Amino acid sequence: MTTINDELFTRLEHFYDAVPRDAARSEEFGGLTLFVRNGDGWPFYARPRLDASSPPSAADILAVRQRQRDLGVPEAFEWVHEYSRDLLAIARSAGLSVLEAPLMVLDREALPPATALPGVSVRIADPAAESFAMDIATQRAVASVGFSMPGTARGDVGSAERDTMLAELPPESLAEERSRAEAGQRLTALAELAPHGAVAGGIAMRVDDVAEIAGVATLPAARRRGLGAAVTCALARRLLADGVSLVFLSAGSEDIARVYLRAGFRRVGTACIAEPAAVPAP
Repeated sequence: MTTINDELFTRLEHFYDAVPRDAARSEEFGGLTLFVRNGDGWPFYARPRLDASSPPSAADILAVRQRQRDLGVPEAFEWVHEYSRDLLAIARSAGLSVLEAPLMVLDREALPPATALPGVSVRIADPAAESFAMDIATQRAVASVGFSMPGTARGDVGSAERDTMLAELPPESLAEERSRAEAGQRLTALAELAPHGAVAGGIAMRVDDVAEIAGVATLPAARRRGLGAAVTCALARRLLADGVSLVFLSAGSEDIARVYLRAGFRRVGTACIAEPAAVPAP
């Protein structure tokens, strides 16, 4: 018997399989698909094959890891536990460390109304604006700084570190980013705090009527102001207005999941994100 969650996880699997394909080629290793990016940009991951007749094995994982090493890309794997229940134990037996991240879906009835925060403006980057390239680069810089200090605790790191990171980012062609944004496949949101500029941001990736919100980060010096939730809500509202029926995300920790609960998301499962386990120091 098919349940609502079975249908939900199937929709998510189709999304996960589709979203890298406009920028990557796929290579199959038994029950796994490795997405290899075409050209420059953040490397993709391996995940269970959508059409596999059997679950991935430890041998499949080892073969993918060797291929990733040959390519010089991170040994990264992602999957949804409720859809591939056997893979968690197999991945750990194959030498991977697995982050079990709360997988959350938007309850549109629980999405809070737009509320202005003192001194803060939240906006969606416009691909037709002259500022688009800078907006994309700024979001990436904010994310790089924010994710280098994970969690929700405040700190001293702020706009100066963002600007240093912005200057160090490698130049990239934004033609594809602009094309995706114009087609509604990508959204970028920025929260700007006077007089510091962008201090939080996030993105959304869309395939048909399913979208994932990702990369939500806040500079440590600007945390505990509701900015992450504000960015998430702004992206969610635009996605719903554009006809998306399923909006989801993965939270990096239980603490971060509580931020998304306040933004109208509820937990439905676990997203597994795996990488090689650390080797103990001699």
